[in-house]
Amino acid sequence: MKKRDTVVALLPLLAVALLVGWACSRFSPPPSGSEALHAQETSAASTAAPRPRWTGSPPNAKYVGSESCLTCHDESAQRFHKTKMGRIMSVNPRTGQERRGCESCHGPGGSHVDTEGGAIETLITFKKGAEPVEVQNTTCVNGCHEKGEHTFWRGSTHESRGVACVSCHKVMESVSDRYNLTKPTAMEVCSQCHQTRRAQLQRSSHMPLREGKISCSDCHNPHGTATQAMLREDSVNENCYTCHAEKRGPFLWEHAPVIESCTNCHEPHGSTNARLLKVRIPRLCQQCHVETRHPTNPYDPTTGSRYVINRGCTNCHQKIHGSNHPSGFAFTN
Repeated sequence: MKKRDTVVALLPLLAVALLVGWACSRFSPPPSGSEALHAQETSAASTAAPRPRWTGSPPNAKYVGSESCLTCHDESAQRFHKTKMGRIMSVNPRTGQERRGCESCHGPGGSHVDTEGGAIETLITFKKGAEPVEVQNTTCVNGCHEKGEHTFWRGSTHESRGVACVSCHKVMESVSDRYNLTKPTAMEVCSQCHQTRRAQLQRSSHMPLREGKISCSDCHNPHGTATQAMLREDSVNENCYTCHAEKRGPFLWEHAPVIESCTNCHEPHGSTNARLLKVRIPRLCQQCHVETRHPTNPYDPTTGSRYVINRGCTNCHQKIHGSNHPSGFAFTN
């Protein structure tokens, strides 16, 4: 009771102290002119100046050579020369554009040099938001990366959605072993956007991307293809057959869902079921086989159904992808 009485007695004193503090801050005189000016200068210094809007190279722009760039950007140049693209441009340039070095990508540097580091709006810096994505990508595609795997870039899913080359590739510094990626592996690069696929790859049954045995680019061409989902082959099955050649056939007895698409039964990126199955057996099989021979009810241990022995159709129908046996119409072993 004594502690409670003490707290109650101190409450008025606390209220008076708060009131005095508020009055001092409310009615204190404004700062002097020098103090106010100092505060404004501090605020201005803490706020970065807005970046000039990109205008592109002027009509009379001139090339000054990479040697002029080294005066200020020597450290960046040293890192660049250790990359694959840097070695090509500095040691064995194959075209006139590659011989221009820095200016082959960033554009003519005459205005930048003449203004001693100014006129940044005339250069292509490849920084996010500095220039339109179309301008950055066109610099990479035209004259260099427009053939081979990059043939279908124009009109591809990534191009039409405004994905920049520099979103996936880092040219000025070696981060990955191959392809000048922004992350050490392709899986990490793709996972920046494809979060759902990344989550699927964490499931118990998954493609061995986490183990480094395959890569996203083994199945997909991120620069575009003429097929769905940017697959490298003409169809889902052809894509799967590049590894699972034993499932290709031809078979005397073909299983219709298998011929149509492997994804009818399998989730290629990852599943909580064995063998990347979308649904557990026998429920997976009973999505189609509901009226022939076997009963339509799923396995129930209380009924002792003999048609799903050991909870799996494949205990009897082992050749589920196709059979060459003369009597293999039911895909039995």
